[in-house]
Amino acid sequence: MDGTVTAVCSSGDHTFRKPPRESVTLLAGLGVEGDVHAGVTVRHRSRVARDPSQPNLRQVHLIHEELFAEVAAAGFPVRPGELGENITTRGIDLLGLPTGTHLHLGAEAVVEITGLRNPCVQIDGFQDGLLQQVVGRDAAGNVVRKAGVMSVVLTGGAVRPGDPVAVVLPDAPHHPLQPV
Repeated sequence: MDGTVTAVCSSGDHTFRKPPRESVTLLAGLGVEGDVHAGVTVRHRSRVARDPSQPNLRQVHLIHEELFAEVAAAGFPVRPGELGENITTRGIDLLGLPTGTHLHLGAEAVVEITGLRNPCVQIDGFQDGLLQQVVGRDAAGNVVRKAGVMSVVLTGGAVRPGDPVAVVLPDAPHHPLQPV
């Protein structure tokens, strides 16, 4: 179940897209160094408006590269960083992992998955109709969110495209991811 980092992205500004970088540095308990969403408490504008003292469970946003092929097949070309993610992976079913899974990124960095990204209407501002591709319903009518997972940094370190990703599942019982 291990995979590979295919892209790393960050932005110091509140922009929807994050430009690709040669590397990013993860800081324990904070997030991506220099990224606008790094911090101990929430940094996403809507969450800050509600309660700025909430813990930041969304320090690092990871998305699976396989999603890009899926939405491209529906007519929505997307490249790394364009959905605001920090780390793009390949070969891991991020959405199927349980809460508390640890991802070892490169030689040192470790993040813990806290939940699903809850995509917002800004995605349609990027490409009209794309939100419907990343949020839908299954056959039973349950909401399915496909826009990646959120995590916190347990151990800092540099992360680069081409780095391995090792998956370490938490002890059972496993709990499915919920939006954070």
